[in-house]
Amino acid sequence: MDVTADPLLLLRDRTSLKWRSYPNDVLPMFVAEMDYPLAPPIGDALIAAVRRSDTGYVAPENPLADAFAGFALRRWGWRVDPDHVTSTTDVSVAIVETIRHTITPGERVVINPPIYPPFFDLVPEAGGEIVEVPLLSGVGGWALDLDGIERAFAAGARAYLLCNPQNPVGHPHSVEDLTAVAELAARYDVTVISDEVHAPLTHTDGSFTPFLTVSPEAAEHGICVTSASKAWNLAGLKCALIVTASERTRHVVTGMPEEVQWRTSQFGLIASVAAFTDGEEWLDGVIAAIQANRALLAELLALMLPGVIYAQPHASYLAWLDLRALGWGDDPAGIALDRAQVALHSGPMFGTQGNGFARLNLACSPEVLTEAISRLATIA
Repeated sequence: MDVTADPLLLLRDRTSLKWRSYPNDVLPMFVAEMDYPLAPPIGDALIAAVRRSDTGYVAPENPLADAFAGFALRRWGWRVDPDHVTSTTDVSVAIVETIRHTITPGERVVINPPIYPPFFDLVPEAGGEIVEVPLLSGVGGWALDLDGIERAFAAGARAYLLCNPQNPVGHPHSVEDLTAVAELAARYDVTVISDEVHAPLTHTDGSFTPFLTVSPEAAEHGICVTSASKAWNLAGLKCALIVTASERTRHVVTGMPEEVQWRTSQFGLIASVAAFTDGEEWLDGVIAAIQANRALLAELLALMLPGVIYAQPHASYLAWLDLRALGWGDDPAGIALDRAQVALHSGPMFGTQGNGFARLNLACSPEVLTEAISRLATIA
């Protein structure tokens, strides 16, 4: 299925954060919202719900768990037990509630910057203390610092908030790294909370492995949090999933207040069921468009901004740009906005490892991407 981004004139009619944060002369390429039209099966399901006035509370018995289990089996060969799937409002809430019911206040939680900025807030919101174990990068690409993770576990960390695939670098972690993490988690009795919201957007040359599938230790000590929100552009509809694979971790979820599940949006659930059941053809079209844009970005940078370092991602639609050669300081996104009217996501928000970097959203038309890089080149 061919999926193309909506034109700017139509996009500027949207009222979401991406299109209401800046004046119309700014190209908004910061927040993780896509410019593609909604997948038709999702739109049809939502319109049908409105027509039947189906706007009440989510029913305790609903098709979401089965829909996700079917998708996970088709996409990754992952056999999910629907009885181990619980819904809530969004991935951030799922993370906070899972950490809160895994640690006692003041205990340490490991994260791997550069990382999704809310991680720095979600851990303390849940009562935890952050321990940073930065990603490793080199000629072989990105990897987890397993020695650093073990030191943190040995020093008393009780939970590990993993991002797989990793935002902002678009890296699905290897089976070898995930298996090693699971072994460490078992050795030190650590709960691994794996945020897998970007997983459906893994590219055709990438390989995503659900954490809970890598070993018996992962199933015993891991909890997956995920959603259709990123892959099908449904963030505003509020529906996420908490998935477990052992009685130990299921007990964590069943120990949460009932309100955690009741926060699920009826529209979010309806849209998510449609996405997981009938949205794969559209998703494949979106991934093809993103892969074309990631290659286009490499060409544009080589031509117009050869000093910028960029490794093409293998998942999602986010590009992590090393802009240090341009001399724009620790937060080059500020220069890009003020002087080129291009809104990027500030690199330092992803941790100190993001100083001199910025994140760019690739889920747009080739014309918008070309215009953005052309604007940046004029001020370099």
